[in-house]
Amino acid sequence: MQPEPHPDIEPLAFLLGEWEGAGVGGYPTIESFRFGQEISFTQNGKPFLIYRSVTWRIDDEGHLGAPLGTETGYWRPQPGGGVEVVLAHPTGVAEIYVGEVTGTRVELHTDVVARTQTAKEVTAGHRLYGLIGEDLGWAYDLAAMGQPLTSHLSAQLKRVS
Repeated sequence: MQPEPHPDIEPLAFLLGEWEGAGVGGYPTIESFRFGQEISFTQNGKPFLIYRSVTWRIDDEGHLGAPLGTETGYWRPQPGGGVEVVLAHPTGVAEIYVGEVTGTRVELHTDVVARTQTAKEVTAGHRLYGLIGEDLGWAYDLAAMGQPLTSHLSAQLKRVS
């Protein structure tokens, strides 16, 4: 049984559900690629959303390939349209984002990036999420490996539940 959503998550309620789709990625230090993605935003009655994203490579023929990134975390709406996001990656990187919710659009930038001794150097991120009609679009700019904040990933996802 799904608990009633906490009233504080109302500004982010448009994100609730399971989303699937495809996107493109690239960076100055790697070759461009296509990927598939599943994102879930769930709630448990507390004043936050539970977030999970899984991606995998898609080859030129559209076949699913090797797994790529995974991230999990929590989206915490704040008074006045603010939002805080805490993300963890199995690659040894943890990020804290702060941002604003405007209607069905969320813009986030990193406040803190922490990494383990063996993780790749990641220094900053900027993310946009928003509804495009009924789809969820998102884009991610990354500063890593000595590169400045640069476009890295973007996708358009359809709600599946």
